Amino acid sequence: MTTTPSDATTPLPGRPPVADLATWQAARDELLVREKAHTREGDALAAARRRLPMVEFDGTVEVVGPDGPVPFLDLFQGRDELVVYKHMWYDGAPHQGQCEGCTTTAWHLKDAVYLNARGVSFAILTTGRWEEVASYVEFMGYTQPWYSVRDVAAPVGGDMGYLTCFLRDGDRVFLTYSTTGRGNERVNGSLGLLDMTPYGRGEAWEDNPEGRPEGHSPCWCWRSDADGHATWGPTSRPVPQWTRPGATPVETLGRQGHHH
Repeated sequence: MTTTPSDATTPLPGRPPVADLATWQAARDELLVREKAHTREGDALAAARRRLPMVEFDGTVEVVGPDGPVPFLDLFQGRDELVVYKHMWYDGAPHQGQCEGCTTTAWHLKDAVYLNARGVSFAILTTGRWEEVASYVEFMGYTQPWYSVRDVAAPVGGDMGYLTCFLRDGDRVFLTYSTTGRGNERVNGSLGLLDMTPYGRGEAWEDNPEGRPEGHSPCWCWRSDADGHATWGPTSRPVPQWTRPGATPVETLGRQGHHH
């Protein structure tokens, strides 16, 4: 049985102010005006993005996947458009030592069936040696196409941590767009949902009202120990590695190592 305080507007420490539905609706409607303006500006940015020039490069450059070296053109899988995520890589690190941010991004794109339906292929590229990458992909249970671009020049290789788009015209290949940092967030639906909650992402940079839970560094909550507690160090690893089907803590007992 729940109880109702005698004063329904009694403040609750560290939580939003309490109001009646009409007051909440008025505040919500006021915020909606700003949200709609934000949406329209996003549409305008997307329109500008579609008008960027493009850069041609050699599509026969080879990347390494499960079947050995293949030309970059193969990643299009016969489609005209391709989106890749460039996953950062730490050579020789245990599985739990790989980038928690990149792990989060990759986990949110387990497959690309909806992209494929729009004529767009998807792949993950990384600079790791294929032998290490293949082991990691198997451990994580990833189903996306992964390729090593070690020693491959940009725009196929180069700096990692980017979302990059390519266009194919027959055997000709073009770079059309690339983004990194906060630009990668559009892949991570969890961040968008957290931004809707009263406690937000739980990151220190956020502008939160006084009294809300203290924030930590970005990606803090994406790394945990076997019991699900957010932590860093040799007993932790990116959350999906604990939660994927079939994963057990035993899988990393022999892989403890230095933290990156």
